[in-house]
Amino acid sequence: MPRKKLVAGNWKMNTTLPEAKALAEAVAKGVGTGPAADVVVCPPFPWLVPVSEVLKGSAVGLGAQDVHNEAKGAFTGEVSTGMLKEAGCKYVVIGHSERRHILGESDVTVHLKVHSAVEAGLTVILCVGETLVERERNLTERVFQRQVYSALAGLTDDQWHRVVIAYEPVWAIGTGKTATPEQAQQAHLFIRTKIRALHGENIAGSLPILYGGSVTPETAAGLFSQPDVDGGLVGGASLKADQFLAIVKAAG
Repeated sequence: MPRKKLVAGNWKMNTTLPEAKALAEAVAKGVGTGPAADVVVCPPFPWLVPVSEVLKGSAVGLGAQDVHNEAKGAFTGEVSTGMLKEAGCKYVVIGHSERRHILGESDVTVHLKVHSAVEAGLTVILCVGETLVERERNLTERVFQRQVYSALAGLTDDQWHRVVIAYEPVWAIGTGKTATPEQAQQAHLFIRTKIRALHGENIAGSLPILYGGSVTPETAAGLFSQPDVDGGLVGGASLKADQFLAIVKAAG
């Protein structure tokens, strides 16, 4: 059975409240009731509840950009899985390169967050990818193995079905550079092959692997046509409804 495409928009630290509501409304209207691909938007934390209200009854899912691994407690500034679910979230992005490389999140932290999220019933969009230095030193595959294995070690077969992997070449994020469709396919196939060797075809064959490096309406169709590219984690282009909807259309 072919994997259904998924397109997720990561709004990062952008939008005012009126902008967020208008963007969510435009995306929901443009997606319609029966999209060929699953569609998710991930607003900043303060806008989760109002955006959830805008999306109510639509085909667009709500995701958060991060989560803490503890259920509650003295963790100033953090947000729990329970809070995300009450806000209407079905998805959460974990391990984004900006959190790893700018905010210093470790593989151990990512592992704890992934397990907390899947145990709470959220679908995790786990981000993995190499920096330019790592790519130039031919460490790409080693980085994949470390990030994927450390984050997902110990998951049950049922929990694996709440995991989406997003390959984001760090050298392409926000730079306007994009991996070629062939480069993306090579990376995605490597990840799927390693998962297959460890966990079998049932898990590897059903695992969605998204591309997440400066996806645009111009690059989306070529990327999504690759056999192991199952959609995209979209950054800047997700802030403009017409561009994001064009990417969603390319996934159909």
